[in-house]
Amino acid sequence: MTREDVLNYGLSFPDTYQEAPFHDNNWQLVRYRKNKKAFLWTYERDGFINLNVKVNPDKAFFWRSVYKSVVPGYHQNKDHWNTIILDGSIPDVDVKRMIAESYDLISYSAAVRIYEAVKKIPSGKVATYGQVAELAGDKKMARAVGNALHKNPEPGIIPCHRVVNSKGELAGEFAFGGPGRQAELLKAEGITVNCGRVDLSEYGIDVERIMSDDYDGR
Repeated sequence: MTREDVLNYGLSFPDTYQEAPFHDNNWQLVRYRKNKKAFLWTYERDGFINLNVKVNPDKAFFWRSVYKSVVPGYHQNKDHWNTIILDGSIPDVDVKRMIAESYDLISYSAAVRIYEAVKKIPSGKVATYGQVAELAGDKKMARAVGNALHKNPEPGIIPCHRVVNSKGELAGEFAFGGPGRQAELLKAEGITVNCGRVDLSEYGIDVERIMSDDYDGR
């Protein structure tokens, strides 16, 4: 990808704009309009176009381990930013994926909020779609929770199997693993599943407790 390709891709996301804030055309940034935060920095260094992108600390080292041309963020927090060196060694699809992840983190999109909410459901407990929506900051987006979980990018990290409907019923066709897999995962965590249903009075989460500042994750 060229710098132009990268900038055009960054500008394809909603509510974005380009800026050169340092009175130096070598530095071209793409920002999210609603909070003015930059999620994509582009500049030339050592003969290559470099990109700085925001990254979840849990995934920062993953990308660095996969590609030698992904290194700790140049002139930025090394835990939260990666630098992508466009030397031709990284497939365009993964460059775009890292840019998209950066946009999601900066814009704090609904999907990101939903995934972070699901991560708060402790092992041995379940939450309804409505409760996840509440944890994500908007009680009205229960349907969006279902849509996001069907696109779960990290099923091993985001425990979508702990989400059930308002009656405690499991998904008939579990998105990851096929029919019956959700019940298997829940039973492995000590949850009793009876006829495709979980007793919310026994295994349901306490939303207020999870949202409290002193919640310890149990």
